[in-house]
Amino acid sequence: MANAPGIGKGRNVGCGFEGKGLKAERDGGGHHRHPIPVRLLFAALGTLFMLLGLLGLFLPVLPTTPLLLLATACYARSSRRIFNWLLNHPNFGPLIREWREHRSMPYRAKRNALWLIALSFSISIGFFVPGWPAKLAMGIGGLLLMMWIARIPSRDAPGTG
Repeated sequence: MANAPGIGKGRNVGCGFEGKGLKAERDGGGHHRHPIPVRLLFAALGTLFMLLGLLGLFLPVLPTTPLLLLATACYARSSRRIFNWLLNHPNFGPLIREWREHRSMPYRAKRNALWLIALSFSISIGFFVPGWPAKLAMGIGGLLLMMWIARIPSRDAPGTG
């Protein structure tokens, strides 16, 4: 079975990236590489990150895209079915594939994330955070988060092609 065509390690085996230079890793028997307890841990973490990412759709303080990327990485190690579902999802799939294939973020998603972070941190600092040390710390944290997101390349940004 280990020498069966299309099953050997390092071949494209239905991971959704065939023809794009990315390869899925499978062992010769077609089983997961990780033992069951490790797969359960990755599945639990993937579920946690997925739920936090979904909350991030409604709470701008939680960054949806990085949490979905973490969930995808966890599911790639625990559940091929959920991993493939995320890659083929009409809303999440393009973001995940853009990151996996090009290490970039769509310009519109980046612009929206930056505006929502600025808005939510400003409202939080202005109305909910007591004391200037906490306001200063939150402001610095928000600026660092915005700088990190702004540094992620966008292939579809205006003026890039």
